[in-house]
Amino acid sequence: MAEAGRFRPYRVLLGSRMRSQTAYRRSFVSDLLGSVGIGLVEFAEVYILFANVEVLGELDFAAAALLFALANLGFSVADLLVGHVDNLPVYLREGTLDAYLLRPLPVLAQLITSDVSLRRLGRVAVAVAVLVVALPLNDIDWTADKVTLLLLTPLIATAVFAGLFVCAAAIQFWLVEGAEFANAFTYGGSYAASYPASIFSLPMRLLFTFVVPAAFTAYLPVLVLLDLPGPAGTPQWLGWCAPLAAVVIWAVALAGWRAGLRHYTGTGS
Repeated sequence: MAEAGRFRPYRVLLGSRMRSQTAYRRSFVSDLLGSVGIGLVEFAEVYILFANVEVLGELDFAAAALLFALANLGFSVADLLVGHVDNLPVYLREGTLDAYLLRPLPVLAQLITSDVSLRRLGRVAVAVAVLVVALPLNDIDWTADKVTLLLLTPLIATAVFAGLFVCAAAIQFWLVEGAEFANAFTYGGSYAASYPASIFSLPMRLLFTFVVPAAFTAYLPVLVLLDLPGPAGTPQWLGWCAPLAAVVIWAVALAGWRAGLRHYTGTGS
């Protein structure tokens, strides 16, 4: 009972945010359709690309659609849940963050629950639809391990992208006006995750695998599902390490957030 009461302030805050967004239904539906449109345009890029080439980076259109669906599903859910933390520079300039510091609740938890943009469900819906269509198009030798990996991959992708959003927010404690720099790793990572990592040069491939772990969100698991060997620097077996990538990025994100908050409050050494 005490544990449930601990999370009650977050539930109340989230509930009020959701009700406020759905109060004006026409506006909400318009925003939702706009989000669907963004998702369709992004998938159209993949479709048009494969209308001109049969295979790209060892993947055909069916495999590329599966890659797109998994990567975008993870990013869209992460964007829905924590994407608004990239508004931190606004809170820093306006002094809004100081109000969070006065409350007896973790600042990061308050920031994450300060908003949930339900309109972003449109992109989630597009990703789910593409996934439903793409799965039967691929010749996958299903085993218990692969089924487990498929079920875990969207959750892992969500965790990785959410960690990247928190990392990007933490950087703002020092840069303040470095939103574009941070977006290169969040939205740039999402874009890179939607395409085969094998099409990138080796340095870029290593960057989006071991620095910004975008390849772990979809590409490497897809290699496992399709029994493809993978290019140099990103072998297939790394796909099984996706959960570890999520743990590592969150360890880095939380460490960076704590350091940034100490820097902001002047409590660091």
